[in-house]
Amino acid sequence: MKSLLSIFCFLSVSLGFAAEKPNIVYIICDDLGYGDIQCLAPETSKIPTPCTDKLASEGMIFTDAHSGSSVCSPTRYGVMTGRYSWRTRLQKGVVTGFAPSLIAEDRTTVASFLKQQGYATAIIGKWHLDFLYLDPETGEEYSAKEHKTPPVGAKIPDGPIHRGFGYYHGFHHARNMEAVIEDDRVIAHDPVENMLPRLTEKSVEYIDSRKDKKKPFFLYVPLGSPHTPIVPTGEWVGKSGLGDYGDFVMQTDNVVGEISEALERNGMTDNTLVIFTSDNGCSKAAGINDLADKGHIVSAHLRGSKADIWEGGHRIPFIVRWPGKVEPGSTSDQLICLTDLIATTADLLDVELPASGEDSVSFLPALSGEEIVSTRNGVIHHSISGHFAYRQGPWKLILARGSGGWTAPGENQVPADAPIAQLYHMDDDPGEQNNLYAENPEVAAKLLALLEKDVFKGRSTDGAESKNDVEEINLWKSGKEPGKKKKKK
Repeated sequence: MKSLLSIFCFLSVSLGFAAEKPNIVYIICDDLGYGDIQCLAPETSKIPTPCTDKLASEGMIFTDAHSGSSVCSPTRYGVMTGRYSWRTRLQKGVVTGFAPSLIAEDRTTVASFLKQQGYATAIIGKWHLDFLYLDPETGEEYSAKEHKTPPVGAKIPDGPIHRGFGYYHGFHHARNMEAVIEDDRVIAHDPVENMLPRLTEKSVEYIDSRKDKKKPFFLYVPLGSPHTPIVPTGEWVGKSGLGDYGDFVMQTDNVVGEISEALERNGMTDNTLVIFTSDNGCSKAAGINDLADKGHIVSAHLRGSKADIWEGGHRIPFIVRWPGKVEPGSTSDQLICLTDLIATTADLLDVELPASGEDSVSFLPALSGEEIVSTRNGVIHHSISGHFAYRQGPWKLILARGSGGWTAPGENQVPADAPIAQLYHMDDDPGEQNNLYAENPEVAAKLLALLEKDVFKGRSTDGAESKNDVEEINLWKSGKEPGKKKKKK
């Protein structure tokens, strides 16, 4: 009887969520650490973040949320497609533009899926998933070698509006931030310090433009901050007392406030699902050690930072507000990943997801305090250098001897007699200080087998047969007695 009652309650919640299509606003910061938000780390965060803290007080904090990678492009690919990016040509690092889109033309994105469900779709911010720039007269491709900044007037044949978005205003990535793009064209060159105010203004304008419209909207706001260039504008300089990075985080937090005010002003708050998160951990370019000297710990209680396979590289802020659906001031410790957006939207709308979203699981049940129902055995982590880790329950296996990223010790700095891998019990050791790999070979072997299965079968969830885009994926970047490669099945 108890199980039947639980099923009935879950179905009632799901049907209630699907009864009315909510607006969806997805704000993803760039290089914002878990410890940069005060409400997530009140003892070690010294940067005021009142707008995000308010959002959390009105919604739910996920304490075990992870980006798809510890760096930018691969995470954004996962957000858009529900698929890990190492299944593509991007096996490590990030993309740099002036190249064909990383997202295949025929692949469903969260934007194209929602568009099919009757949503207006817009992206205001950073894309960083590659696209081409073409000469508007000849149609020939511009190259990065010839153009440090894409020329005004350059046309884009494979950008966001060709991947499901009805409107795009923003830029490609930090090194091309001067090039302002609207829809499929570079429309201006503007100093980099103007980009964050521009994105704030355009986000508010878009929300205002949707007033009294019958169509629900999906607004994706991938900010370029507080990533480098760290350029707080004059009104924010000095506000944090912690230097430019602290000031820039405060200015980034203000975007949350401006968007929240626009939703409230237009009577949209109650029917808008707002998600706030980050693409990976804080970058060393923020001056992590100097901030720590002032009492601010960017990764809170976690080890490492951006680029690393340790938690500080990929455990990120994740806050959800949905009045009437999500209990204010609530918390969830369930394990989720940023690849989970597309499956969650399908669940929310009670629509079957197309044959895509290979690594996406709906976290919708968690919003009402229920257990997530998943066919995925665990979550796969990935570092800038392509090192893998696998998380299931409290256990985390890392196929690296060091950080797999920018934090010491790197792979070449680890003692020669150190274990070839790392194993941590995250409940007992969230700071990843006690490597249990040698003591628990059976746990390590189990997690490795699950990782191999999830990597080489082309998906980590149940569903239609899928394949990776590349023939070889090397799981052991630092070598394994010795290192070897496996082919996809």
